[in-house]
Amino acid sequence: MSKFQSRVLELVSAIPRGKVATYRELARAVGRPRAYRAVANALARNPRPIEVPCHRVVRSDGEVGGYKIGKGRKVKLLVQEGVEIRSGRVDLQRYMFKFKK
Repeated sequence: MSKFQSRVLELVSAIPRGKVATYRELARAVGRPRAYRAVANALARNPRPIEVPCHRVVRSDGEVGGYKIGKGRKVKLLVQEGVEIRSGRVDLQRYMFKFKK
């Protein structure tokens, strides 16, 4: 696993239950603001998808997006954590987690 991938997974582990972050926010937090696709690829390689909660990462428009073990499972996990999903989207104003600079 590369340093970049490890850092992405480390940051994802900091997202608290009931909150989400976007791929773009993660890229910014890693110091590579335009690398949101690389963030998605790092999450797709997550060897421990429940322990390292990559289900808490959504698209910049609030859409839930994909998940290594299924989009339905991602929605279920988010709802169990208290995140409300309407029409396949998360209200980022309400649930967004921002990483400290």
